[in-house]
This record gives sequence, structure tokens and C-alpha cells, in this order.
Amino acid sequence: MTNPISTDNKKSSPFPSKKRNKSSDILRWFKVARLRKQFLTAILFLLPSLLVFGIFVYYALGFNVYLSFTSWNFLSAEKSFIGFENYVRLFTGTRFWQALANTAYFAAGSVSISIIFGLMLALLLNQKNLPIRGLFRTIIFSPYVTTTAAIALLWMWIFQPQFGLINIILAFFGVQGPRWLSDPKFAMPALIIMEIWRSTGYVMVIFLAGLQNIPGELYEAAEIDGASGFRKFWNITLPLLSPTTFFIVVTSLLNAFSTFDQVQVMTLGGPADATTVLNYFIYEEAFVHFRAGFAAAASTIMFVILLIITIFQLIVSKRWVHY
Repeated sequence: MTNPISTDNKKSSPFPSKKRNKSSDILRWFKVARLRKQFLTAILFLLPSLLVFGIFVYYALGFNVYLSFTSWNFLSAEKSFIGFENYVRLFTGTRFWQALANTAYFAAGSVSISIIFGLMLALLLNQKNLPIRGLFRTIIFSPYVTTTAAIALLWMWIFQPQFGLINIILAFFGVQGPRWLSDPKFAMPALIIMEIWRSTGYVMVIFLAGLQNIPGELYEAAEIDGASGFRKFWNITLPLLSPTTFFIVVTSLLNAFSTFDQVQVMTLGGPADATTVLNYFIYEEAFVHFRAGFAAAASTIMFVILLIITIFQLIVSKRWVHY
């Protein structure tokens, strides 16, 4: 009489056969080979852009740091190594600190107010019952995609003391308009006003994208609970817009610190260095006074400042950004 138990044990042996192991190894080898081929293909497609990025970013950054330790005037081939002398002159001088203060003033004024106006316009244009919303979005966003130099020329006429639009409006109400671009007290506020007008459309579009990603069911539930419009805005809209707000703050600060065109066109850094921002200060030192090493030191410090600001924002954002 045969033993059925021994037969079943043979059929249900837990140990895989050598043939099965060999087929799984071949399948695994084919998968690895396919992934390796896909990886190499991706590298080949990315290589041109990586080379361009490496040359114009990493090489340029490294060369700039090297120049900051030299004395070079663009005219001679020789670069004299002078150590930290450029940095010592930079920190002991007054123009660098004034340019840094002007940049901080410009960034704080333009970024904060444009975020407020951009959010207000986004909330307004997010209403479904508003007619021709697309036309309003296009009109408000168009200054941001217009050449900054052209916008600066337009605002030079607006700020013109005798025939400028702003002073005409002020005169209508009996107010003596200032000389906007030639008075040190009003030159920087004039640049901030122009930048707010230019960048509010960008902020509005980004906020609109964030508003459209907020589920409408949250507002319906809040209405059922009897929440007012302000409570819905404070407890639903603002927290869920925090990632969008964080993105806008970071990009707007970087754009504000890179301001150059409007200063070059409207004020040339004046009057009395009242509108000399860091970018314009670096430009003057490099291409007007031909102090390339000194300008490289200033741009290196500017890079470090922007890096610290970005890292600080990333750390602080963990407390108020809700994903």
C-alpha cells in the first residue's frame, strides 16, 4: 500500500527547482539590462543641458569666487592674487552697505505689497460669476511679460514732475507733487511703485492656481457650520495657500534682489546713490570702474546672502506651510 503523505510532500516541496531559479535569474538580468539602457539613454539626452548648466552656473560661480581674491581690471591678462583684500575693502566701505540697505528696502516694499494686492485680485477673479475674467487676468498679467526697460520708460513719463500723470492727479487734489526721480526721499518709493505694478500680475496668477486647487467641499462644509466669509478665508484659504505663498515669497525675493533694468533706465543709481541696489553696484564696479575682483567679491557676498535667505525660509516654512 502506497503512502499518500510522501507523494504529497514531493508535489508540494517548498524548495524551488534549479530550472525555476535559472529562469528567474534570466528575467532579473533582462530587467536590469533594460533599466541600465533606459538610464544611459536618459543621460545621453540630459548631457547637453547638463554641460551648458555646468559651464554657465558651476564654472561661472567658481571662476567668480576665484576672481574675488584677485586684482584685475579686464584690460590686462595678468590677475594679481591679493587674498581677502577685496572683502576687507567691501566690508569697511560705505557704498556696499548702502547698496545692501537699498536692496533690502526695495525687496521688502515691493514683495510685501505685491503679495497683498496679488492675493486680493486673485480672490476677486476667482469668483465664477464675474464676467470676462479671462480679459481681466490678461490685462493685469501683461506688465509682467513686458520688457522691463519699456515699462521703466513708461513710468519715467508718469513720474515726470511737470507733466507726469501722478503729479497731475495730485495737483487736482491740491497737493504739490514731488520730483520723484531726482529727490533722494522719493526715488526709491518710485521704483517700488513701478515694481508693484509690474509684479502684481505674476503674484495674482500663481495665487489663482493655488485657489483653484482648494476643494470646494471645504467651503460648503464651512457654510453649513455657519462660518462667515472671513472665517472661511482665515481657516481654509490662507492655510491651504501656504505652499503657494511660500513659493511666491522665495521667487519674488530672488527677483527683487536681481533688480537692475529699472535702475539703469530710470535713475542710474541716483540721486546720491539713493537707488543703488546690489546688482547695480556690482555693474558699476565691474564695467564702469573696471574693478573686476572687487565686483566679484560683492557678487559672491550677494550669492551668500540669497543662499542664507532661502535656507532660512525653508527652515521657517516648516512651521507655517501646510501641504
